[in-house]
Amino acid sequence: MKRKMTAFCMAAALALSVMSGCGTSGNTSGSSSAEASGSASPDNVLRVGMECAYPPFNWTQMTPEVAEGITAEPIYGTDTYAYGYDVAVAQKLAEEMGMELEIHKVEWSSIGTSLDAGVYDAVIAGMGRTAEREKAYAFTEPYYYRHNCIVVKADGPYADVTKLSDLAGTGCKVTTQLGTGWVPLLDQIEGAVQSGNFETTSECFMAISNGVADVCVVDLPTAESAALTNKDLKVITLDPSDTFTNDDEMVNVCIAVRKDDTELLNSLQEAMDAIGWNDSEAMDQLMEETIPLQPASSV
Repeated sequence: MKRKMTAFCMAAALALSVMSGCGTSGNTSGSSSAEASGSASPDNVLRVGMECAYPPFNWTQMTPEVAEGITAEPIYGTDTYAYGYDVAVAQKLAEEMGMELEIHKVEWSSIGTSLDAGVYDAVIAGMGRTAEREKAYAFTEPYYYRHNCIVVKADGPYADVTKLSDLAGTGCKVTTQLGTGWVPLLDQIEGAVQSGNFETTSECFMAISNGVADVCVVDLPTAESAALTNKDLKVITLDPSDTFTNDDEMVNVCIAVRKDDTELLNSLQEAMDAIGWNDSEAMDQLMEETIPLQPASSV
C-alpha cells in the first residue's frame, strides 16, 4: 500500500510540473512516465518531441502511408501521423536501440519547457545546437548539417538578389521563425524593416506570398520544401563571399535531452555511431529522399 501511495504522489507531482511548465502553449502531448529528474525511459519507449509542422524536418499527415513502404508514426494522443527527416532518423535510432518510438507534437515556443517537464525525453526537431541552448540542454553530435538562405516572392522586387549587400538600404521587410538562431541574422540586413516574426516557418512563407514580408531568412531544406508546393516563392542561396556571418550555430542540427540525462544521451550517440550517422552524404541523401514525400498541405 505504501508503494502504491508513493507512485500516486509521483504521478501527481509530474502532472503539476507539466501544467506549470507548459502553461497555455497549445501542447497536444500527454504526460509521460519518464521521471522529471531526467533519467532514461524506464519502459523502453523513446519519447520524442517535435513541431510536426516544420517540413521537411517534420510534418503532420492524416494517414500512416507515406510512399514506397515508408510508414509515418502516430502522434501521441491524436488520430494523426508524423513524418519527415526527423521522424526517419528517430525511427532508425529507436530500432537500433531496441525501443518503441513515441512522437509528441508540441509548439516550438514550448518545446524546451515540455522537455524539462518530462512530457518527452528527447527533442529531434531540426534544432540547432547554440551556445545559449547548451547552457540548458545536452546535445548529441549533429544528425544533419544545413545551410541558410533567403526566400523572396518569385515575381517581386528582390527576385534577382544574389548577395546580402544587394538588400542593403532597400528598406525590405524581413521575417523569420520566432525563437531560432535566424532572428539575429535579420540585423545583418542593413536598413531592413522588421515586419514581425512567426511561430512557424509556414506562416513566414505565407507572409512572403501575401506581401506582409519581403525576405525570409531560413534554412535551405525548409525553403526548398516550401517552394515545391508554393510557386510564389523563390529560394536564393547568397554568394558565399557576401552572405550572413556568425551563422555557424544554425548549421549543426542535433538531438537535445535534459542536461542530467547522460544515460539517454550516451545511448542516442552510441546508436548514431552504430548506424554510421556521422556521414554527411548519408544525411544529404535521406533529406533529398524526404523532401518530395511531404503532403501538398500538412495539418
